Amino acid sequence: MGIYEDVFRSSTEAPETFWLKAAEGIDWDVAPRRALDSSGAPFYHWFPDGRLNVCFNAIDRHIEAGRGEQPALIHDSPVTGTRRTYTYTRLRDEVAAFAGALAGLGVGRGDRVVVYMPMVPEAAIAMLACARIGAVHSVVFGGFAPHELAVRIDDAAPKVVVSASCGIEGKRVIAYKPLLDRAIELAAHRPEKRVILQRPQERAELGPDDLDWADLVAAAPPAGCVPVSATDPLYILYTSGTTGKPKGVVRDCGGYAVALHWSMGAVYDVGPGETMFTGSDVGWVVGHSYIVYGPLLAGATTVLYEGKPVGTPDAGQFWRVAAEYRVKTMFTAPTAFRAIRKEDPKGSLTADHDLSGLRYLFLAGERLDPETYQWASALLDIPVIDHWWQTETGWPIVANPVGIEAAPVKPGSPTRPLPGWDVRVFDASGEPVPAGVDGAIVVRLPLPPGALPTLWNDGDRYVESYLSAYDGYYLTGDSGHIDDDGYVFVMGRTDDVINVAGHRLSTGSMEEALAAHPDVAECAVIGVADALKGQVPRGFVVLKAGTGRDPGEVEAELVRLVRERIGAVASLKDVAVVAALPKTRSGKILRKTMRGIADGHDEPIPSTVEDPGVIEALRPVLRRASGTAG
Repeated sequence: MGIYEDVFRSSTEAPETFWLKAAEGIDWDVAPRRALDSSGAPFYHWFPDGRLNVCFNAIDRHIEAGRGEQPALIHDSPVTGTRRTYTYTRLRDEVAAFAGALAGLGVGRGDRVVVYMPMVPEAAIAMLACARIGAVHSVVFGGFAPHELAVRIDDAAPKVVVSASCGIEGKRVIAYKPLLDRAIELAAHRPEKRVILQRPQERAELGPDDLDWADLVAAAPPAGCVPVSATDPLYILYTSGTTGKPKGVVRDCGGYAVALHWSMGAVYDVGPGETMFTGSDVGWVVGHSYIVYGPLLAGATTVLYEGKPVGTPDAGQFWRVAAEYRVKTMFTAPTAFRAIRKEDPKGSLTADHDLSGLRYLFLAGERLDPETYQWASALLDIPVIDHWWQTETGWPIVANPVGIEAAPVKPGSPTRPLPGWDVRVFDASGEPVPAGVDGAIVVRLPLPPGALPTLWNDGDRYVESYLSAYDGYYLTGDSGHIDDDGYVFVMGRTDDVINVAGHRLSTGSMEEALAAHPDVAECAVIGVADALKGQVPRGFVVLKAGTGRDPGEVEAELVRLVRERIGAVASLKDVAVVAALPKTRSGKILRKTMRGIADGHDEPIPSTVEDPGVIEALRPVLRRASGTAG
């Protein structure tokens, strides 16, 4: 591990030198001579004297380098049966045209544009068009409820909203225009114009403040790239599941471009002309960083997929995409692979596709349980790489950097901190804990380029939420430990540590045990209030497709399995087989919501929920066992 050690040491011992070197991978209008401005600590700014345009770096410079006819973006939509390929030249032309259309509506440097769209190329085009003219985009996940869209409109105060007539969820067509209309009614801020992309699956009726995308672009002169300060905001992305005033994570232009470009080679081993398929949504941070900006900054080809890992039409779609476009690196959430495994436990659908070009599978977004890791590794016979990061960080904190030097894998760990990230584990009093002992995972300030410099119009909340718990450190909100080899084990959110009769136990460890059972497809463990012990753990499991066993038998086996693996102290005596677990649209299991319902609270259903019906079906199971039914 000598190469990794050297690179990591240089990033922590001489961070300014390290990141100025990385900044050479970006084209600047004015190259930075300073890496870091600490004068306003704890608000740090990277490359304060640099000027650039992120859209130029993502598109135009590759054309100037002679790769204009290389595919830049491939749209693959099994839900509509369509495929579209955009070369770098075609993408530039469409982005420049839409940027010109926005400029014609009075959108300029620093103005905000809310993008509320499904997984169509125009979503990425709208984002890049904002970057081209120095505007700030705020993508809101397509299909979000009107209230959630309204609070984001009020916080970002956009001049224009860009949307579409409809989105497609599986086999359902969802009309977006009524949702947008209702959000505008609810919002205090009124955007000047709304641009609507008409899709053939369902066209929208346009009102006086609405403009047709195609008509607008047809009449617009193309816009050139506007250089901005490296510290100018590129976008605002609201953290999922917030209630009340949302947290708007701000991403700057220079630091983000440098960090993402560096990560594409160092972490994902993807370079010019190679293909990356990230199975996520542009509404989430993964979509921003590794569907849109990261691959394009690297001069690679990115696949934008409109569909599900299963059911559109089958569990072999990810394999089809990987084979068809010669994908080198695939990135998605563990949930996607659990869904594929549930539908196709033996992975037989891979036999229909040539996956010889697939070199890596990266998984992130939630904890990768060892069982899913082992299944994917055995099936694909390639490195399966767990990595850990957050909306706030913009790119991975901990990963196996295959582009630098691959480390031996330890199932359950995303490996070691990446260069730039000084990760520690503290106890409640702020003292470092010994190796192997769980605590709060924190990162020493300053955070590296690409991480959030603040929250939108709310610096006080930024400090209060992330920087106030431990002086000089960023609080990740995750718990876990670092072993003797420096490997980080992320066991779950801090509130997923439960206290059973004075014993602090990780629900992640119990989930690992449940997931090891051969009949279990996915699982969740939550801590439920108990009058005697403070909290007791409860398990919920979904069985693999085709498991014809009696649920009661499986439940009893699972209770025994946890006792054998963790001991009687785990006190997991209640495991229920259920049809499905409630998840967000990005695939995270809603453990906090489950816990609230089990504790008898009138828990609101988060706006990010994928299927509210799953929660309603689970409600009586949660309430009954906790003694709060009725």
